[in-house]
Amino acid sequence: MPEGFRATRLAGIEGRLVPYDWPWARDNAPAIAAHWERRRAARPAMFDGIVLLSCDCTVVDGLCRIDLFEVAYSRFLAYRDGGRFDGVVANAFAAIVPWSADGAVLIGEMGAHTANAGQLYFPCGTPDRDDLRGTVVDLAGSATREFTEETGLSLPEGAAGEWLLLEGEGQLAFLRPVRFPETADALLARAEAHRLAEADPELAGLAALRGPADLDPARMPGFVRAYLTGAF
Repeated sequence: MPEGFRATRLAGIEGRLVPYDWPWARDNAPAIAAHWERRRAARPAMFDGIVLLSCDCTVVDGLCRIDLFEVAYSRFLAYRDGGRFDGVVANAFAAIVPWSADGAVLIGEMGAHTANAGQLYFPCGTPDRDDLRGTVVDLAGSATREFTEETGLSLPEGAAGEWLLLEGEGQLAFLRPVRFPETADALLARAEAHRLAEADPELAGLAALRGPADLDPARMPGFVRAYLTGAF
């Protein structure tokens, strides 16, 4: 596992929306605005919407309780790109890790118009207001929603399993491995048909990984390398 990542197996996740006054964002407003202008100049399609970040996370007896707050995407992006994290706020997100019947794991390549262009990771996204159920933040639902939106694939009926929390690099990555009854080639064909039918697909494509030789440290975020190193 890459240095700096910690893995914890979870039986469940409980997320809630809370108010939070973020000192870092307040103190760095001019730098955040300048960073957003630079990023928008390179990726004009980016939208400064509302996302949810974590401000507290505890695990007791396999149950993770996590508090999240609303923040502008521009603030999140500047914080993430700066690489200096305050030890409180983290990018918390959930992802389905799709495994095929023949032992491959599917991974997506982010499209050229996105903030993470060219990066390789499991279909997922930072949670937003679509994942709110009142004050409950549905991270499990967020993982399923993002996966289906990006791949067109539905989870197998009765799919269940533990979550794996990977902590590091200012991230809380909640990963849920799911085994599909189809081969990797069949899943890729279905996902590619869905992608080509989209007016503005988020992914440039998907690929099947089958072993350590398929890892790409230059384009895979740390949480992806951490998971796949252990899985392979």
